[in-house]
Amino acid sequence: MVINNTTYSDMWQNCLSEIRLQTTQEEFVKWFKPIVLVDFDGKTLLLRVPNETYVYHIEKHYIPFLRPIIYQTFGQKTRLRYSIPNAECRHTTHDKPQEGECANGKQAECKYSTPTNPADIKNPYAIPGMPRKIVIDSQLNPNYTFETFIEGDCNRLARSAGMSIAINPGHTAYNPLFVFGDSGLGKTHVAQAIGMEIKQRHPELQVLYVPMNKFQAQYTSAVLRKEINDFIHFYQMIDVLIIDDIQELSGNKEGTQNAFFNIFNHLQLSGKQLILTSDKRPVELSDINDRLLTRFRWGLAAELLPPDFETKVKIIRSKAARLGADIPEDVIEFVAENINANIREIEGALSSLLANSTLLGRKITVPLAKEILKVYVKFTQKEITIEQIRNVVCQYLNVDQSVLDSSKRTREVAQARQIAMYLCKQHTKAPLTAIGAAIGGKKHATVLHACKTVANLIETDKAFRQLIEEIEHKVLAK
Repeated sequence: MVINNTTYSDMWQNCLSEIRLQTTQEEFVKWFKPIVLVDFDGKTLLLRVPNETYVYHIEKHYIPFLRPIIYQTFGQKTRLRYSIPNAECRHTTHDKPQEGECANGKQAECKYSTPTNPADIKNPYAIPGMPRKIVIDSQLNPNYTFETFIEGDCNRLARSAGMSIAINPGHTAYNPLFVFGDSGLGKTHVAQAIGMEIKQRHPELQVLYVPMNKFQAQYTSAVLRKEINDFIHFYQMIDVLIIDDIQELSGNKEGTQNAFFNIFNHLQLSGKQLILTSDKRPVELSDINDRLLTRFRWGLAAELLPPDFETKVKIIRSKAARLGADIPEDVIEFVAENINANIREIEGALSSLLANSTLLGRKITVPLAKEILKVYVKFTQKEITIEQIRNVVCQYLNVDQSVLDSSKRTREVAQARQIAMYLCKQHTKAPLTAIGAAIGGKKHATVLHACKTVANLIETDKAFRQLIEEIEHKVLAK
């Protein structure tokens, strides 16, 4: 059935109505309202636009959502082409016309561009021939997203700025975004999360993540191959450039810094987004050209600080969930309270805890966490006294302290003394003689016997081992 152009015009108006819902009023009036349907032959949709600027802007910014609307209305195999009044015909990259044949059926000298096959340039560090438009591998880690980045007071500024950038890359006050902080605090994660969010929101943009040492290696290779211009040109085509560990630019030869300056300047002036990470503040960077240092301070410098207790708890919960591990809340809080270092150390501590628990078949408890993790991490040491242990044992076992010091030798009292002596040996630096003197005035040999007895019962009696773990947890929590 042949459908006349009036119906096709109605179909295009339906497209415009859908486009209006997915754009702002300003965008719609400026970029879509002036478009007029010229013809549709069942395969090719020809649209008249005021000038080539419209073609460029629509192709660059709106094709990802425009294409499905056109397919739904005109058919999945519809080819989109543009007609520009008083100009050479313009084809899009969606379909290559036959040689010498224009979209409107007239003979014309048509200009068109064909996108580079992504397979042709799998590695963004290769720089062959420099086509005008290429598709590259962003080098981003898909695990580094805002969803897996735990927000806290220590990193909120960087994350909030990063989300603003992702919404409107290159057009915020945060350009460049300079993220700095000590090693292991999440600089690479937040930088790559910004890149991943931009790719999701703006799939038409070229995003590239490069550690500075890789950039240096590429530059050296380009010098040897005499391809410096291609090298610089490649980077100048990137829409969002993420440079990790920018401090490694320090001390490099003038050529490397000049190349990076040219790239930085071009991207900045072109409204492209730059994201830099460093383990030093901008003012602490040395042996870098002053004109570069000045530009590093143009945008926003956001510091990442060590996570506070609440943030560490959230990080541990999140990572335990991703590992499929069921870690008790008291163990989570114990690890969060005692690990003062960075996020990498938290991850290492969890991995070690889970591995030892799995291999030994032991339940994950605070005592087990302390026993295992002290080998891998530095704990905040709290001085535990004999008096504290006496108080906890007596309270937990409901034994009066005066009875503990008496000559009474019932099973309950004797076991309370032995447990107190064992825990004092485990958690204080007091010699055995001092422990015995403080608990019932006993001798060195009595304390040694008590420790051996308790240790044997822990190995052979599951209920007794659980009792010791519960008392020990209360001792450590004091």
